[in-house]
Order: sequence, then C-alpha cells, then structure tokens
Amino acid sequence: MKVLVAPDKFKGSLTAAEVASAVAAGLADASLEVATLPVADGGDGTVDAAVAAGYERVTVPARGPTGVPVTASYAVRGDTAVVELAEASGLHRLPGAPAPLTATSVGTGDVIAAAVVAGCRRIVLGVGGSACTDGGAGLLTALGARLSDSSGRELPFGGAALARLASLDVSGLSRVDIELACDVDNPLYGPSGAAVVYGPQKGASPADVETLDSALRHWASVAGPEFADRPGAGAAGGVGFAAMAVLGARMRPGISLLLELLGFESALAGASLVITGEGSLDRQTLSGKAPAGVARAAAAAGIPCVAVSGRCLLSASELAKAGISAAYALTDLEPDPARCMAEAAPLLRRLARRVATDYFSLSR
Repeated sequence: MKVLVAPDKFKGSLTAAEVASAVAAGLADASLEVATLPVADGGDGTVDAAVAAGYERVTVPARGPTGVPVTASYAVRGDTAVVELAEASGLHRLPGAPAPLTATSVGTGDVIAAAVVAGCRRIVLGVGGSACTDGGAGLLTALGARLSDSSGRELPFGGAALARLASLDVSGLSRVDIELACDVDNPLYGPSGAAVVYGPQKGASPADVETLDSALRHWASVAGPEFADRPGAGAAGGVGFAAMAVLGARMRPGISLLLELLGFESALAGASLVITGEGSLDRQTLSGKAPAGVARAAAAAGIPCVAVSGRCLLSASELAKAGISAAYALTDLEPDPARCMAEAAPLLRRLARRVATDYFSLSR
C-alpha cells in the first residue's frame, strides 16, 4: 500500500517539508510505502515546495517592502522560475512597524528581473502574503517601467503616491511570460478591493484605507481600467492587477498551478491514500487552499484523501464537500495549543500512526 503525503506548511511551526517528514516517519512505523510531496498554494512556502520537488534554489539581492536590501530566492528548473512574492515583499520582511502607505512590491520585480537575466522565460508568481498595497507599481518599476507625476518626476514607492500619477511609460519594460498562482478573487478597488479587505492586515488605518483605495482607483484609470474588476486584480495589494494589465499575465488557481509544477499526478501513481494538511483546517481551507486542492486532485483519480492539521474547525460535512474523508488534529492528542506548536513534529508522527491504523481497519 502506497501513501502519498502532500501537506502544506503548519504556519509558525513546521515547513511543508517538515510536516511531510514527520507524517512519513509515522507511516514508516506502520511499515507502509510512503512518497512525500510538500505543496503550497502560491503563498509563503511556495519556493520551498518547488525546491523539495527538485527545483534549484537561486539566491539574489532584492529590495524589501521599505526599500531596505534583503536576500531573496526563487526556484528554477529549465527555463521556468517559481517566484514567491512574500520572499522579497512579504510582511515578515518589514524591518519594523508596518508601512501601509509606502510599502512597495519592487523587490518582487527585482527577483523576476534576476530570473529573466538568468535565462528564465516562464515565471510562475505566487502572490500571497504581501506587505504592500501599491497596485504592483513597484514590481513594474523594477522591470523597467517609469511612473511620473505631472512635473515629470518619478513617483516614490508605495500605494499612496499613485494618487499623483500622471503618466506610465512602459517602453523600457522587460517582457516575460508570467502565470499568477492566486487563491483570491478580489478586484483592485472598492468594497471588496485590495485596500479595504487586506489593508488593515498590513497596518492601514481607516483613513489609510480610504487613501489607498482612491489611489488604486486612479492607478487603474491610467494603467488599464478594464482589468480592475478582474478576479484576482486585488491579489497582493494589486500586484495581480499590474501583472495582468501591463504584463499580460494569466491568472490560475494557486494550488492547481503548483500541483502541476510539482508533478503531483506522477507522484500520485500507485497510491491508495493521500494525506494532506495545513496548520488550521477552517473556512479558508474551503476557498482554494492547498488541502482542498490536493483532495480534489486525489478525488479526480479515485483515491481517498485525509488531512492532518494543528486544529480542525470544519464539520464532517464541510470536510466531505472539500473531498477530505477524515481529519486528524494535533489538538486531538494535546489540548494545549502552545505545546501543539512546540511539539508539532512528534505529535504528527503519532497522528500518522493513527491514520494508518484507522485506514487499514476500514479497508479490511
């Protein structure tokens, strides 16, 4: 009996590769054949998942969300590069307090530019976890675009400055084939837009949200108003909009695109059971997160799927709708959340043995 272990990370506790390793160890205790394929849905951990699947990690200098130099990485195989926006432009890259009005996506553009110089012709861009709401203007600047005010001066970084935009010059822009791995469908601006929905998570006050939403509306009027309402335009503070409107990027569900890149179909061959998971199984899981995507792919192949997690807030019927036949949570073994996080690996190993016992008991 072959079991494929394909989890996402347990955020704040274990990487996807560490989760897969712990589960595999528990299954090995039950003398099962195990294959592991750590996954991601385009957010934090996307590059790590690609590297675990055999891509090569490349480290490059980039500018962080406040312009402070950082070291970021992307993953490459052949002429395809997997770029994770959070690597250079994520919240964890902020050197101090949030900078909702001035944070920039320029570092993500730096990483893409480096990949293009290295010979990559296809960029898969995961757009989760950003610290900025700049409409992707910083990313375009790094790739050669010029944004100017009415006096011809280049705009400073950040979403608030877009209110002063008078012209967008894309004559020097590097052209590259970009696919966006995205699991949100927000438009660029408005009640469901980037600033209103995600701005507060990035430190924006109500006044900041109003400023940013107005600036994004103006940015769209210059860069491509017909793209502002596209599903995903509001992803990563509007990076989705800039990528589609100016770079001609294509939007795809993050987990579907990543499973294709990681070789999920090949890894699934011969499996009798798939184990997926993430730190918290909740309503967000049902909206295109990695476990639901893995479960759908397994179901399409006629293979049952169960999930492991730190906690599970979904009912049995909700899990079933996502294609997950059962869920096993660390809190089933240890009620203290702090201990669950601190001892996640050994607890996962125990959970995996329970999965093996339950599954084979049902199979006999």
